[in-house]
Amino acid sequence: MSASQTSSYESSDAPTLLVKIFGKDRPGITAGLFDTLAAYSVDVVDIEQVVTRGRIVLCALVTAPDRGLDGDLRATVHSWAESMKMQAEIISGHGDNRPRGLGRSLVTVLGHPLTAEATAAIAARITRAGGNIDRIFRLAKYPVTAVEFAVSGVETEVLRTALMTEAAALGVDVAVVAAGLHRRAQRLVVMDVDSTLIQDEVIELFAAHAGCEDKVAEVTAAAMRGELDFEQSLHARVALLEGLDASVVDKVRAEVRLTPGARTLIRTLKRLGFQVGVVSGGFTQVTDDLKERLGLDFAQANTLEIIDGRLTGKVTGEIVDRAGKARLLSRFAAEAGVPLSQTVAIGDGANDLDMLNAAGLGVAFNAKPVVREAAHTAVNFPFLDTVLYLLGVTREEVEAADAHVED
Repeated sequence: MSASQTSSYESSDAPTLLVKIFGKDRPGITAGLFDTLAAYSVDVVDIEQVVTRGRIVLCALVTAPDRGLDGDLRATVHSWAESMKMQAEIISGHGDNRPRGLGRSLVTVLGHPLTAEATAAIAARITRAGGNIDRIFRLAKYPVTAVEFAVSGVETEVLRTALMTEAAALGVDVAVVAAGLHRRAQRLVVMDVDSTLIQDEVIELFAAHAGCEDKVAEVTAAAMRGELDFEQSLHARVALLEGLDASVVDKVRAEVRLTPGARTLIRTLKRLGFQVGVVSGGFTQVTDDLKERLGLDFAQANTLEIIDGRLTGKVTGEIVDRAGKARLLSRFAAEAGVPLSQTVAIGDGANDLDMLNAAGLGVAFNAKPVVREAAHTAVNFPFLDTVLYLLGVTREEVEAADAHVED
């Protein structure tokens, strides 16, 4: 169909028919409907089809047939539908769908479970914000239920602000991103390590081997109270490791537990052409190992100084702190040739906030309230691969890709 024809359907009063078929799904329905319509030389303006639990709804917007054939077309379509043990509805109208409003966003809602109450509240809030729901699509049914709303008529930032409070009150996670080609572009994902990529705090694993867990916890608590900044607390905690045999590094590496879904997230992102990196206030002795094991493109952390086979209680090089993580995100993006607007950052702590805010999409993963409130969106489920749904990747696509590799 030419551009001039398309615009004429949108703007003119040319008569059109909306043909709706619904019933039990089976092979050949779509082909059968359009084969029936083909006898009347109509043009296809729009098609929409959805199958839910074995029931199909197929809508076709077509040009009206030549004068005098409208009734015959209706009778033929109804007769065909009846022969297929389905129902048909045909509505007369003019032109194409009305143009979507300015401001287009994709709203991803995650729930476990996703209740009717929560869905109603989210839909109502979209309406109150001035948005219109154009399409709804399920991305996943486990380990969480994830659905995506295509919304028009309201700016993305306005919609995001409106939905964040609603989501927290309803116990669901909501991500709002601008719709457009950039969502499909090659991008960069950078994540924190401790309590994000892995379930552990690496400094605590080292402290356990040094027998100073309580002292490390005291320093951490002081930092949480604001009595020490990150760099001060890092130096204070690392000092407690002085004299520890370097062989403990291998033991700590073996103790590290990946967050559920971490391998799936990284494997899928890499298949999609994304570059993936980590930044950590922890230590390169662990992140370098993770980079090799998981096939990461970038990794940066603090480095424990080791002399004569023992930890000196010091770190070397530039400290990776809150501001440092944001700088590293920018550096990785530049090296990857990806604009910051097409980056995704994932983290759980206040130390990640600058990075989360600098990224095109900042995801607070099982984070503290202050981080959830400041990030673009939050995921409060213990599965790291749920981040894929925020990027529009479906569970079926993940499983299909895995099956293909196994074959």
